[in-house]
Amino acid sequence: MIKSLISVFIVMFFVATSQASPIPPAPNLNVKAYVIMDFDSKMILASSNKDLMLPPASITKMMTAYVAFTELKEKNISLDEEILVSKKAWKTGGSKMFIEVGKRVKVRDILQGVITVSGNDASVALAEHISGDEKTFSTYMNQMATNLGLSNTNYTNATGLPSDSLYTTAEDISILSRALISEFPDLYKLYSTKSFEFNEIKQYSRNKLLFVDDNVDGIKTGFTKAAGYCLASSAKRGSRRLIAVVMGAPTPDVRIQASRTLLEYGFRFFETHTLFKRNTAISTARVYSGEETEIKFGINEDAKVTIPRRQKKNLKYEYIVDRQLTAPIKKNQTIGFMHVKLKDKIIQTYKLTALEDINQGSLYRRTVDSLLMDL
Repeated sequence: MIKSLISVFIVMFFVATSQASPIPPAPNLNVKAYVIMDFDSKMILASSNKDLMLPPASITKMMTAYVAFTELKEKNISLDEEILVSKKAWKTGGSKMFIEVGKRVKVRDILQGVITVSGNDASVALAEHISGDEKTFSTYMNQMATNLGLSNTNYTNATGLPSDSLYTTAEDISILSRALISEFPDLYKLYSTKSFEFNEIKQYSRNKLLFVDDNVDGIKTGFTKAAGYCLASSAKRGSRRLIAVVMGAPTPDVRIQASRTLLEYGFRFFETHTLFKRNTAISTARVYSGEETEIKFGINEDAKVTIPRRQKKNLKYEYIVDRQLTAPIKKNQTIGFMHVKLKDKIIQTYKLTALEDINQGSLYRRTVDSLLMDL
């Protein structure tokens, strides 16, 4: 008998009864890189150069906002406290909120200036308020990037103004976009604001998708000569939400059209399915040397996948567990993995966790099971 420690325990499969119609290939867009991601499953539905490190321009301000949202959530700052505008913040070039040096401005207004009108002055003022200076704030931004798993991203400022060491990728931006929405749903609503007036100056959101598609509720544009025209956007139709990232478009119109194309492609040709609910028993596994000989296992999160439409019947689930699983076992302990396959390709992997405690069994049970394990 094979004594491999890890082995395939169960394979469940569904066989297609009819040939499903194919979907079109991923769009061929005139941009340097793009990603379209499903929010619930976190799966990338289509991409081009998703790991290519590029300057993000003002999309950098998404991390500036993420840091601020974190500080608000942890009650280190509040929306109504005031920021004293420094000369450095006031003098920062590029897009502006038009704050004035020496004046005090509420955090809520500064945040709106960062998010809606992409104010570089507001971004620097916010960074200085949170961390003392922009350089220290950039270190904070990079710590947050590491925590989120943004493996190809580096920040050097809070604005996105040109810097040789400032870079990110389309995939990393999609991950950050999802984090902003999922972790801060109330504050994320700031991104749907179409205009903002401050100092008797009314400015409109640079995200023109907000004005042409009612399903779009964010997120952020960016432009420098080196970066080209960039846009991270998100839209929700019914229960589904998608995130699109476009980097390096040659014009603002191409940026908008490419984003709309990606969102339409994702909504029209893909479906998201919940395979298993969190902490629901999927099956059981053999346990040795325990008070019980079997343990129920499941997944500690909703198992969701996004696949081409009408392909659910072709999914396969492969459970891989320790074939010599030995008590004691604690509830929520990882005991294996589940691979979700479509056409024999692994499209998603989840940890399998114990749904109950199994205590160590009697001396008799441990002796008998030790003999069985050696067979």
